[in-house]
Amino acid sequence: MACKQRLLQMNELDEMRRESYESSRIYKERLKLFHDKTIVQKTFEPHQKVLLYCSHLHMFPGKLRSRWTGSFVVKVVYSYGVVEIENPENQKSFKVNGQRLKPFLENFDRQESSEELVDPLYQDVPSG
Repeated sequence: MACKQRLLQMNELDEMRRESYESSRIYKERLKLFHDKTIVQKTFEPHQKVLLYCSHLHMFPGKLRSRWTGSFVVKVVYSYGVVEIENPENQKSFKVNGQRLKPFLENFDRQESSEELVDPLYQDVPSG
């Protein structure tokens, strides 16, 4: 009798373990789908100007310091996100991960709007 009860408990534990693995697998799949939706695919073309992210600037914190350097020019786009860029100042080229690049907005026109400010009119508030 005790042997059958122990065997039943072992089977229940085995079933609980399988269910937990299955629920963990489903959770990971859903999390991966959510994460993949948030990733923005960047496509670069030759002769496009880009900015390069400098990760070594994390050691020197500063709110106003930009972590983007450049502008660089894309020479060749390889498969799997590898991009060869060239520094236009000294013509040196090197390969970087495409995730470290972002497009350089060259002719960005800022439309400045001006509004005339007027003094607010204060009225007496009736007490009551």
